[in-house]
Amino acid sequence: MDFTGKTIGFAMTGSHCTYAEVVPEIERLVSLGADVVPIFSSTVMSVSTRFGEAGEWADKVEKITDKTAICTIPEAEPLGPSKQLDALIIAPCTGSSLSRLANAQTDSAVLMAAKATMRNNRPVILAISTNDALGLNSYNLAKLLNMKNIFFVPFGQDSPHVKMNSLVSLMRLIPDACEAAMTGQQLQPLLIERWREERK
Repeated sequence: MDFTGKTIGFAMTGSHCTYAEVVPEIERLVSLGADVVPIFSSTVMSVSTRFGEAGEWADKVEKITDKTAICTIPEAEPLGPSKQLDALIIAPCTGSSLSRLANAQTDSAVLMAAKATMRNNRPVILAISTNDALGLNSYNLAKLLNMKNIFFVPFGQDSPHVKMNSLVSLMRLIPDACEAAMTGQQLQPLLIERWREERK
């Protein structure tokens, strides 16, 4: 893979438990030549959890990319007219963000960046992490699976015997999914046995 000359937006939302899997993929994209533009939801910046203090992961990403992140709707809106991004990755993409994207609710920097990217007929790649993907959010997942210029990092049940409705993308496939999406292709197989992958 070679992303030299490509500008990739990398948007993070509030699935804090997956940040440790996601951030190394940002490093990989940078090492593969991508100019990565970080974009954070307010949750990334303001919520502390057992996985890290508020803003801690954001600081790491800004250091990796050597860029100040886009964190507000006004900051994200110019991504549309400037056509700056060749693609946008949302990783992790929570169920809340998935639902709002599916229903055209642009109420965060991440969703404004998605709207701006789709306006330019460029791919948006979703790496989902949500406990209700096979529950109340299944309708929204189905809508996005059938939407033009929306692609997914392959996903599967992460804990099927405990959280039956939960789906999480295999984050190490982010660069591969992005490369495929930039040629108009969905990386296959889309559905994986993620819980088995984690044991490898």
